[in-house]
Amino acid sequence: ASVSDDETLKIWEVNTGRCLNTVPLGGIGRCVVWCPSTRITLVAVAADKKVLLINPKVGDTWAQSKTDRLLGLVPPEEVTKITSERVRTAVNWEHVFSGELYDVGVRIIITHFKEVKQVAFHGGANYFVSVLPEGQNRAVIVHQLTRRTSQLPFSKPRGLVQAALFHPTKPRLIVATQKHIRIYDLVKQEMVQKLMSNSKWISSIAIHPGGDNMLVGTYDKKLLWFDLDLSCKPYKSLALHSQAIRGVAYHKRYPLFASTSDDESVIVSHGMVYSDLLQNPLIVPLKRFSNHEKFNDFSVFDVVFHPYQPWVFT
Repeated sequence: ASVSDDETLKIWEVNTGRCLNTVPLGGIGRCVVWCPSTRITLVAVAADKKVLLINPKVGDTWAQSKTDRLLGLVPPEEVTKITSERVRTAVNWEHVFSGELYDVGVRIIITHFKEVKQVAFHGGANYFVSVLPEGQNRAVIVHQLTRRTSQLPFSKPRGLVQAALFHPTKPRLIVATQKHIRIYDLVKQEMVQKLMSNSKWISSIAIHPGGDNMLVGTYDKKLLWFDLDLSCKPYKSLALHSQAIRGVAYHKRYPLFASTSDDESVIVSHGMVYSDLLQNPLIVPLKRFSNHEKFNDFSVFDVVFHPYQPWVFT
């Protein structure tokens, strides 16, 4: 799936490169993510001040109908009434049951009080987080899909928030501001770790499927690898790109990671993490792909790996 300045979401078939569906968003798309659950077919899109939950109508027909049933259920009013005033003024959930938007797959629209830059799902698929860089003390909002509720995980993010992710194995939320990455325990409601990037401006973050290592891309051309068990400072700082890094990603099954930059390149590297805690990760750059072109000084905005195959999408 991809989103664009043309205010549309496009669903692509990987085998043929065909565009299967085009969904009008009513705003410039900033981020698109697939729900990690294989039981439903769900895409979340950030467009202007909205997050749209969309059934892309591809894949297994049983999963498609289950998605419609799940998103069509309206929770009891007493559940949604619990929400605090701070959340109610920041977020509004709206169900779509008919009309043109329903026909193209839009099922729920979540309107925020500021522009949404990023959306990320929890591995369990019931929670997702939205990032509003201009939201100040409401810059990070966690949403629960089944209850149709939202909550503010903390009152002060302590900086201009750039990105947020859920930890893959623990109930933790990882939040990147301009220069630091903070890891919060969602059960204890406290910060458990603070990482120092030693850079001017963080652009993107990714966490290893094992949960103990992180990638950080920065606008000042640094690619940082953090070992969370080792130190709060980078284990490795890689100078692979000549311009701002826009996106970083880990493969879920293979020991691979990738980075994209305004220098028109995508670099895929080997990143082996060992189960022996005394053995440091092995990092080896493998291949540079320079198939992109520049437009207004920008080039490659994002990178993501195929969930099973050793394929990379940019």
